[in-house]
Amino acid sequence: MSKRPRLLLVHGSVVNAELTWSAQKPLADRFDLVLPNRRGFPPGPDVDHVDFEDEAVWLAQFVEPGTHLVGHSYGGVIVLLAAAAHPELGSLTVIEPPALAVARGVPAVDEFNAVAARHWNDGPRDPAEFLRGFLELVGTPVPPGEFTPALLQGARTLMVERPPSEAEIPVDELAAAPFPKLVVSGGHDAAFEAVCDVLEQRLGAERAVLPGAGHSVQRLGKPFNDLLADFVTRSS
Repeated sequence: MSKRPRLLLVHGSVVNAELTWSAQKPLADRFDLVLPNRRGFPPGPDVDHVDFEDEAVWLAQFVEPGTHLVGHSYGGVIVLLAAAAHPELGSLTVIEPPALAVARGVPAVDEFNAVAARHWNDGPRDPAEFLRGFLELVGTPVPPGEFTPALLQGARTLMVERPPSEAEIPVDELAAAPFPKLVVSGGHDAAFEAVCDVLEQRLGAERAVLPGAGHSVQRLGKPFNDLLADFVTRSS
């Protein structure tokens, strides 16, 4: 019996793996899913600082030859960095990574970067208010009512993130890597579309736009799952 493809799903900011990838549970019928919780997210404790470079090193413990690596948002930046050190991957998929440095000079990207910098430097210090501003910035609906303790912990972790705009993505190394790449966006924001378009071109990646869930494309469920399953199956 052949070994099932192994999917390593890396979540982004604010919420942990279980919440980020809840709509991907049906994929467990066909694939082995590995969903690590990054440091600073429930059920783990708070952290003082988050750095995408450190997270890429931390992620290596979960990578095996043939692993299909998938990252959403800040997790997308992490997997772009990690993948360059793992040419043995089965494939790489990123969902709206805020890898803003790859598209410097594009007006929408520069404006997004400026607004984000103002929010981190001059925005509210109350975690709930900071989170509301962040969700509006990235095009994610703000949930009604009071935030849960888990979301407030995610907000505290968000506030100590190293800006993803500082990540220098090793695009030449990734382009030369033998594994297939897929770049997915939600068709809701010009800055994210520009970043994803540049990654498509420079990595020689497949490209997909799935509107309807804003920044969190994976929450569409079946449309995203079908796309990912087809890509992974072909890559395997």
